[in-house]
Amino acid sequence: MLRVAFLRLRHTIAAAGTMTGVPTVSYSELRSLLASGRAQLIDVRSREEAEAGTIPGALNIPVSELETALTMDPATFQALYSAEKPKLEDKNLVFFCQLGKRGSQATALAQGLGYTGARHYAGAYKEWLEKEG
Repeated sequence: MLRVAFLRLRHTIAAAGTMTGVPTVSYSELRSLLASGRAQLIDVRSREEAEAGTIPGALNIPVSELETALTMDPATFQALYSAEKPKLEDKNLVFFCQLGKRGSQATALAQGLGYTGARHYAGAYKEWLEKEG
């Protein structure tokens, strides 16, 4: 009985897209967003983890640097990360990590800084690797 109640609650939360308390994006939705060029993807794992493999097109900003990175001026961001700094109003600013915890934390941090389009790829690199090889 408790398991059934838990599964119903999990389904309700997942259907709302906020299983971790932050907006999420599914694997299929992420693939679609990336194919259409409508997502900015940020890998918040360590540099070593990202160097071992990441989702194509992702920008690596370790979670330990994220708050500083998202609050620095655009020119400094560009110089450090060789990419344009996300704008507060950008849609589909997607954060991910290896298993989901750091990505969720990064999404919550970005939202707290005013990035209204911040979303979390809850499947994380683990799911991407399983599906993409």
